[in-house]
Amino acid sequence: MGNIADTTVLNNGVQMPWLGFGTYKAEGNEVYEAVKTAIEVGYRSIDTASIYGNEELVGQAIRDSGAARENLFVTTKLWNQDQGFDSTLRAFEESRKRLGLDIIDLYLIHWPGKDRYKETWKAFERLYEEGSVRAIGVSNFHIHHLENLLKDSNIVPVINQVELHPRLTQQELHQYCREHQIQLESWSPLMKGKLTEQADIVEIAAKYGKTSSQVILRWHLDRGIVTIPKSVTAHRIRENADLFDFKLTAEDMGRINALHLDERVGPHPDKLLF
Repeated sequence: MGNIADTTVLNNGVQMPWLGFGTYKAEGNEVYEAVKTAIEVGYRSIDTASIYGNEELVGQAIRDSGAARENLFVTTKLWNQDQGFDSTLRAFEESRKRLGLDIIDLYLIHWPGKDRYKETWKAFERLYEEGSVRAIGVSNFHIHHLENLLKDSNIVPVINQVELHPRLTQQELHQYCREHQIQLESWSPLMKGKLTEQADIVEIAAKYGKTSSQVILRWHLDRGIVTIPKSVTAHRIRENADLFDFKLTAEDMGRINALHLDERVGPHPDKLLF
């Protein structure tokens, strides 16, 4: 991939940018300005969720950015407490209204939760079939969740968005998703800044004349993983998009892969049960 507009083709033929903009824990004028800046910089994929409490402002920023709607890819997510068939359909309408969009590009089940995600997925399939969403997927699903879901579903998720970074490389899950044509997407790709001083990454960054963050984000892209870094600082939003004038060598990729410790900054999906 050579520029910020490059896309992957999802299993239903929809194109999604490899690099997107995350909005977790961003609110008020901060998220509004950040989304407008991101679109100005060239980001075309914006990721939010009902639980973030910022869908309304994200939608307002999208409208005020002046970017044509057909050139943007907007993702939102269903929160656990809204899982279930009828409640999913209601929650989707609320998200769509807050965003001010007729059609959502990608709708995700935010977490598998306890035992309702198969029922929820039936509602997702209906939303897809009626054209309210262009693509449906999941977030934070392990292999066993995916296997259980696929047993009784008519539609294979296009995306599995999970915590992924050099300390949590998700190799086995990545392989499984590739085999089932499910695109893996990374949240918290920079591990909340915990890796910027890591010696191997600092050394690799110096070689390319890049920052540690840029090297980590390029590592995601070079693995074929969609990624959505989040920032509310204009210069960092620009920096995180400046990834397309270099490519990591196989040796550098191997050094970063070797940093895996199975370490998380977010909850374990098997333990967030509600």
